[in-house]
Amino acid sequence: MGNKYINEAIIGNKNMLATYTEKGELQRLYFPSKDNRQYLEYFHTGVKINESDVIYLHDDINNTYIQYYDTDTNILNTEVTNTYFNLKMIQTDYMLLKENVLAKKYTFINEGKIDLNVEFYIHSSLMTDDNNMVSCRITDGGMIQYAHDFTISTVAKGKNIKRHQINGSIQNIKTGEIHDKDYIGMSNDSSISFDIGTIHPNEKKELQICILLDENKNISDLEREIDRIRKIDYEKEYMDTKSYWRKYVKKHNKLNIKEPKNSYEEQIFEIYKRSILLFPLLTNQETGGVIAAAEVDEKRTQCGRYAYCWPRDAVFITKAMDILGMEKEAEKFYKIFCQKTQSKNGMWEQRFYTDGRLAPCWGYQIDETASVVHGVWNHYERTKNEKFLKENLQMCEKAIDFLKRYVKDWLGIEDLEEREKDLVQEEIEKQRENQGHKYHISYDLWEMCEGIHLYSLASIYSAFESIIKIYRVLDKNTSNFENNRLKEEKINKNEKAIQKLQMGIKEYIENNLYDESKKSYVRNTEDKKMDISILGLTVPFEVVKPNEKRMKNTVERMNLSIRTYTGGYQRFEQDHYRNGNPWPIANLWMTLYYLESGENKKAKETFDFVVKTCGKHYFLGEQVDNNTLKPNWVIGLGWSHAMFILVLEKLYE
Repeated sequence: MGNKYINEAIIGNKNMLATYTEKGELQRLYFPSKDNRQYLEYFHTGVKINESDVIYLHDDINNTYIQYYDTDTNILNTEVTNTYFNLKMIQTDYMLLKENVLAKKYTFINEGKIDLNVEFYIHSSLMTDDNNMVSCRITDGGMIQYAHDFTISTVAKGKNIKRHQINGSIQNIKTGEIHDKDYIGMSNDSSISFDIGTIHPNEKKELQICILLDENKNISDLEREIDRIRKIDYEKEYMDTKSYWRKYVKKHNKLNIKEPKNSYEEQIFEIYKRSILLFPLLTNQETGGVIAAAEVDEKRTQCGRYAYCWPRDAVFITKAMDILGMEKEAEKFYKIFCQKTQSKNGMWEQRFYTDGRLAPCWGYQIDETASVVHGVWNHYERTKNEKFLKENLQMCEKAIDFLKRYVKDWLGIEDLEEREKDLVQEEIEKQRENQGHKYHISYDLWEMCEGIHLYSLASIYSAFESIIKIYRVLDKNTSNFENNRLKEEKINKNEKAIQKLQMGIKEYIENNLYDESKKSYVRNTEDKKMDISILGLTVPFEVVKPNEKRMKNTVERMNLSIRTYTGGYQRFEQDHYRNGNPWPIANLWMTLYYLESGENKKAKETFDFVVKTCGKHYFLGEQVDNNTLKPNWVIGLGWSHAMFILVLEKLYE
């Protein structure tokens, strides 16, 4: 079995997402959304050749592998060549555009000099639990694995199964001698085989497997659905899918990047296109919620999991989406997802499922709330859609009210605005009685340290600046405020109160988060470490100008303390998570800073590290292994790809 922590390749459609190892093993299959739920314990395929044992496609000492996407698509090909029998097997995986079907086409080519008699095997085990146990039923052309609320039907087009085994398959699958008198049984792992027949030298044969995911219907309806799926013209579906994704890339090439002239430009171009193809795979098309990445660790053995929507991450991603002309998707994130997930006191929790339900959390992060308001203004700046601002004004005001109370409580900055007590105020007073403070102290954006953090304060400053700008846009027409019962005097009063708090934040930063002995800003009031997030003061929150002396001193100190010998940047000093490797996010953040400060040569150096360390399919990881200079840990991280797009926009300006 492959390394479950590494998703080398990702495919998907509107409702489904699947991940693969570099050897083509299907690791994960998500439906009906990208974050919940995953069904596969494993899905193994293999061949029995001339009475051999089963040769697994994903794991045999005599197999060699080549893996690639069809150009500018989410169609994945894995070429497996068994050098002992000289049999090449090309596995082509893609999701149908309008069906909940994963298509798996297998092409067998005899490259040897003797006839090969081939039988193809599938051994599939689904996740099961005491409350929703998996069973299996043999059907025409394959098997139905099912529980109370779902079915996964694995069938072949135009072929009936040769053998099957429902119970105890794991005991004898390796020899290929599967057999079972029962057509139905209580087992979460089952196997089936198909006769490919004799393949003569230089001959080619094909097998089309289709995997249908659905709710558990009555058996007659399900069987009719399987019959329909088996009759689909998969060659046409393949061509339609290829055409769709190529048009999608062309449509969203809003930076108008031309065909590359050399290998360096080609790397950039391919990462750019892979970013365009990745974002829809991470996005819930109904709500606009975006997962951070395809999951890597369901059992939380190494981390707290990744297939959730963090508002902060999604704000970066939606900004990249806007650059790529995905404005409707970005708008959904704010109008549907954010409005749906906002707490009644105005804040956003750490993370959510993409359908808007609260996900497992372990801390309160003030920058999640501030980022949303910042993001609303960013989206308006790109689209100039005043209606969008009006529709999200009330949401932003609730968030701002929460942020104002937070700033006053933790920084001791007084707000002269008088308020009547409301439900929110009463709730806050209860929290004060219980905790000694109005709000729980905030985690930083890395979710590791509690305290008052420079990045968090910068995000609040920017949120305040954003609401003032929103007011000024909408104030051109006072009727914009009628639905929210706001009058011009109250808006002016709010602006003055907010500006006072902004001044207080700036003073606090300069007095408490600048270390005179280090001649640099520090990340918080406790450990005072160098941290790449300090750059948030300049990019994206614009609290401090990039060429201010204090900021330039801080960047120099970062170069001495968190830049590794390979040219990559860690998140912060003594970062030990996953061996303390560099993060592409950190390098791209530094690149954005250098571009803002006009230091283009340094910007290119920091950017080049990311370009040269991308994955084999041009995915960017969460981290880069300092020893191998390959992506490490999470591959296809949405935030990394978003930062890459933000950098490209600056470069191509």
